[in-house]
Amino acid sequence: MSEAAGADTLAAHAKASPPTDADPAPRGTPCRSLAGDPMLVYLIRRIGGALGVVAVMAVVVFLAIYAVGDPVEVLASPEADQAERAAIAQRLGLDRPLVIQFVTFIGNALQGDLGRSFVYNVPAVEVILQRLPATLELALAGLLIAMVLGIPLGLVAGLRPNSWTGRGIMSGSILGFSLPNFWIGLMLILLFAVQLRILPASGRGETVPLLGVPVAFLTLDGLRHLVLPALTLALYKTALVIRITESGTREVMGQDYIRFARAKGLAPARIVLVHVLKAVLIPVVTVLGLELGSMIAFAVVTETVFAYPGMGKLLIESINRLDRPVVVAYLMLTVVIFVVINLVVDLAYAALDPRVRLGGQDA
Repeated sequence: MSEAAGADTLAAHAKASPPTDADPAPRGTPCRSLAGDPMLVYLIRRIGGALGVVAVMAVVVFLAIYAVGDPVEVLASPEADQAERAAIAQRLGLDRPLVIQFVTFIGNALQGDLGRSFVYNVPAVEVILQRLPATLELALAGLLIAMVLGIPLGLVAGLRPNSWTGRGIMSGSILGFSLPNFWIGLMLILLFAVQLRILPASGRGETVPLLGVPVAFLTLDGLRHLVLPALTLALYKTALVIRITESGTREVMGQDYIRFARAKGLAPARIVLVHVLKAVLIPVVTVLGLELGSMIAFAVVTETVFAYPGMGKLLIESINRLDRPVVVAYLMLTVVIFVVINLVVDLAYAALDPRVRLGGQDA
C-alpha cells in the first residue's frame, strides 16, 4: 500500500513540476528557439562575415585610391594659377583632411552615394551602371562559351583518358591556362579581323533596348562584335571547366552505381547523359558561379584590347584621368558582386548539405 502511495506521489509531483533544460521536449513541440537553428546561425555568421569583408575593403580601397595622384593637376588647365587650383580642390572636397574625407565617404556610401565623377560631373554609380550591361553581357557570353566547349570536351577526355583525343584535350587545356588574355585577343584580331576580315576588331556594335537596358546580343552586328572578346575571355574558363569535368568524369565512372547501370544493360549514352553528367555538373556549376564574379572584375584587359565599352575600359580611363570616385565605385561594386556570389553559393551548399551549416556552427 505504501509503495502504491509513493508511486502516486511521484507521478503527481512529475505532473506539477515544470520541465527543466535536461528534460526532453515532448514529441511534436516546437521548443527549439531561433538561436538554436543551425541554418539561422550559419546565415547570420555568413552575412556578418560578408559585411566585414565589404567594410575592410572599403577602407583599403579608399586609402589606396585617395593616396595616389592629385586630380587637380589633371582637371586644371596648364595656365591655371594657384587660386584656381585651390578653388577646384575646394569644389571637389580635396582640401579637407584625409580622415574627414573618409568619414564623409563612408557616410555617403551607406546612403548609396559613392561621390560624383570629377570628369563627367554625374554620380559615379550612374557612370558605372551605364557600362555595367556591356560587361555583364560579355561575362555571360564568355561563361556560356566556357560551358558549351568545356563540358563536352571534359567528358570526352574523362571517358577516354588514355586515348590520343583525351590527351590532346588535356594538353590543350594547359595552353588555355598558360596563354595571357591580351596575347590571345591580339592573335584573334590578327586572324579574324585583319587577315580574314570576317569579324570586327573593336566596339560593341548595334544595341537595342531590352526592358530599358541596351543589349547587343539581339542584333547581328552586336553578336559579331561580341564573338572575339567573348572567346578571349572564355579561353581560361574553358580550360578550367575541361579539367574539372575530366576529373569528375573519371571519378564517377569508377563508382558502383555506374557498374550496376552497365550490368543492367543501359545504353552507354544514357549512362553518360543521365548518371555521369548529372553528377559532374554540380561542381562545374558551382565553380562557374564563383568564376562569374572574376570574369566581371577581370574583363579589364579584354575590354581594353577590343576597345569594348564596358566597366573595365571605364576603369582604365578613370585611372588615367585620376577620376577617383569612379575608380572607387568600380572597385566597391566588384567587391559587392564577389561577396554576394560567394554568399549565395555558401547558402545554397548549406541548404543542400546539412554538414556544411553544422560545421559552420561549431567553428
